[in-house]
Amino acid sequence: MAEQYKIGDLVWAKMKGFSPWPGRISNPTKDMKKPATPKKGPVYCVFFFGSDNYGWIDEGNIKPYQEFKETNSKACKTATFKEACDAIEKFIAGGEVFEDGVEDAESLFDKLKQESDTPVEKKTPKIKPKKETPKVKRESSGYDKRPYKKHRADSSTSNNRFGSLSPALNHSTPMRKSGSLLDRPANISKPATPPLDVETLSQTLKDKNIRASNLKFGFLGLGIMGSGIVKNLLNSGHKVMVWNRTEQKCADFVKAGAEQGMTPADVVGGADITFSCVADPQAAKEMVFGNCGVLSEIMPEKGYVEMTGIDSETSQDIAEAITGKGARYLEAQVQGSKTQAEEGTLVILAAGDRQLFSECASCFGAMGKSTFFLGEVGNASKMNLVLQLMAGITLAGLAESMALADRAGLQQKDVIEILQLTSLACPAILDKGKAIIEGGFATHQPLRHMQKDLRLSLSMSDELEQPIPLAAAANEIYKHAKRLGYADHDASAVYIRARF
Repeated sequence: MAEQYKIGDLVWAKMKGFSPWPGRISNPTKDMKKPATPKKGPVYCVFFFGSDNYGWIDEGNIKPYQEFKETNSKACKTATFKEACDAIEKFIAGGEVFEDGVEDAESLFDKLKQESDTPVEKKTPKIKPKKETPKVKRESSGYDKRPYKKHRADSSTSNNRFGSLSPALNHSTPMRKSGSLLDRPANISKPATPPLDVETLSQTLKDKNIRASNLKFGFLGLGIMGSGIVKNLLNSGHKVMVWNRTEQKCADFVKAGAEQGMTPADVVGGADITFSCVADPQAAKEMVFGNCGVLSEIMPEKGYVEMTGIDSETSQDIAEAITGKGARYLEAQVQGSKTQAEEGTLVILAAGDRQLFSECASCFGAMGKSTFFLGEVGNASKMNLVLQLMAGITLAGLAESMALADRAGLQQKDVIEILQLTSLACPAILDKGKAIIEGGFATHQPLRHMQKDLRLSLSMSDELEQPIPLAAAANEIYKHAKRLGYADHDASAVYIRARF
């Protein structure tokens, strides 16, 4: 079958999970192995502008650049995509002649670097600025906070109706039944997160008596979960290099003995095995495929462990890219929250490369209390979403039960005290129940992460044609709580939506 594209052709190439991206047909680098799995039609090595990465793309996912320029240039609006479009236009403006076999991938990369240092003059057509309709200013959380119409009431009624609000929700006053809608409370400020004592060794970790691996480990992401995990890795004697989007978060870990990488690529280049624990599937993909990302430095024999809460399709996309570079991939989803991460009592669900799983044993021992290997890539992500589905629905049910108790004039602390003596008692329900009573919603697991997991569970159910109506209803409750401004509060703040 004749190949449609030649070395040097400018194209739009679509990688699974991403919009079409400007690229150029190139010779593969020395460490790029051609996919062993047969695909429909020929596959081509594509150099991606902007990210300076390479990938194997089948012919069906490649289109000529100029012919599809107008359509595909509007497909994505991210800053990285715009940089890629600018890079290819600058490359074209340089007057290159594209002939078969003009260069291999390495020389193309060097040429692009050289051209980036030499500005090219381009005539840019003048575009008249469009008049924009003034937009309503939004709060920093990114969600509209429209004022709700208040109902007139005398002071005694107001005391009965709002005595339980702000700064904490102390529900000691029975609510008076009224035909009018209840006003929602003013947005409750998220309590400040106490600083993490990185250098103090917990008793739990002492009791484990971990024997640290001789390998060097990288860690990308020092958020709520990542911070606690890295603390235990350092305190158990592991050599760790860290990176975080906000550099200031690295300071305490560097003081405790960690190295700091300037980019994710630096960390991957300097470590034998790199862990990633970021916000969501999109952030996980950007970490791998983005500029100065993991793919630019990952090499054969290195390992990459994805701990971000993601769906199985995203995990498989990342696995394909990592293994395509000759490296090894493992997904390691975690069950637990901030407290368990800091204490080293997480439950770890792993799937992927079995040898890499074995090499991470000492790290998993420092992070958690139990570890499970579930087979092929995707199984751990699916298992995690099943468990998060249970947690999300249970918490929404707890919030509605506590709201009903308060509305009925019952003491919420009595509800939790009695619940503690029943077969329904478990640490998660009791802890979230106490958080609802206190009303501060200090973040142990962000509400937006819980909603994200419910959304991913619903996507998985759509793919499998499995109805999950309770999850769909719970997801709407969390979405509404996010809209009210509680995305970064603890997931127990879903009570605000249930009660008001």
